Amino acid sequence: MPEACGETRRPLMLEVKGNSLDDGPGIRTVVFFKGCPLSCVWCHNPESKSTGQEISFDPQECVGCDSCLEVCDKEALDRGNPIFVTRDKCDLCLHCADACPSGALSGVGRYMEVEEVVAAVKKDLPFFRTSGGGVTLSGGEPTLFMDYASGLLRRLREMGVHTIVETSGHFDLGEFEEKMLPHTDAVYFDLKLRDPDEHRRHCGITNQVILENFSVLLRSSLDGGTPLLPRIPLVPGITATSGNLKGLAALLRHEGAREVALLQYNPLWFDKTHKIGKRNPLDGREATTTWMPATEIERCRSFFEGLTVL
Repeated sequence: MPEACGETRRPLMLEVKGNSLDDGPGIRTVVFFKGCPLSCVWCHNPESKSTGQEISFDPQECVGCDSCLEVCDKEALDRGNPIFVTRDKCDLCLHCADACPSGALSGVGRYMEVEEVVAAVKKDLPFFRTSGGGVTLSGGEPTLFMDYASGLLRRLREMGVHTIVETSGHFDLGEFEEKMLPHTDAVYFDLKLRDPDEHRRHCGITNQVILENFSVLLRSSLDGGTPLLPRIPLVPGITATSGNLKGLAALLRHEGAREVALLQYNPLWFDKTHKIGKRNPLDGREATTTWMPATEIERCRSFFEGLTVL
């Protein structure tokens, strides 16, 4: 069984975000889980890596009123600290966030019961019906919490809501097929790096389990099972290299895939890393600080001739 998969404890949620147009067909509500077994250096939601609660500080929102300093009895806040919050002193009481009038300080992640998520989703039912949309479970990694995710998917399907699971692919396949897949209308499966050593280097773990799960689920999809869409995030100098794209294209053709989604690189995640007090592992790489040029995207698409590229 993959490490750290199928946790039974209640997950933290980052957000239940409505009006999404990028996570499946129609207008969708995306449920972002907190916690992931991978640690991709380019993660667009770096606040989703840890399963635990964190604190975020946005210096652009801070008005300098010092209300937070007055309520912190751990001396964890310091104007002389470039990231303001000394995390090894902070006990996450979040009194500072409660006192902050501008929202510059905030807790990252909160517990939500399944019915609480369902209640939030119900507000968007009219949008689903008119657009052919639904709910997408994302993160982080929703399969990290199989029991919770299964219960949520079951409730959504009872309501007639179309469901998608976005996944990194690192999970126990038997548990996934038993608990989540029966209540899922489509799986969006991310493939990042073909080489196992490069995958370990940039994502923290090898890709063996991921590729095994992908092969089984894709073949099931091609045989009339739950639709599966392979997706490849394009990261300059890491996943968007010619060697990696050739390797992934060959894999997809070998497995019989008919389509693939290429996910355009988004540099806006950089600020998120600093807000939670983490060092950005890609600092200094100029290509990762800007949007990917159209010519580069076309170059990446060229490797997937014979497949429908979304």
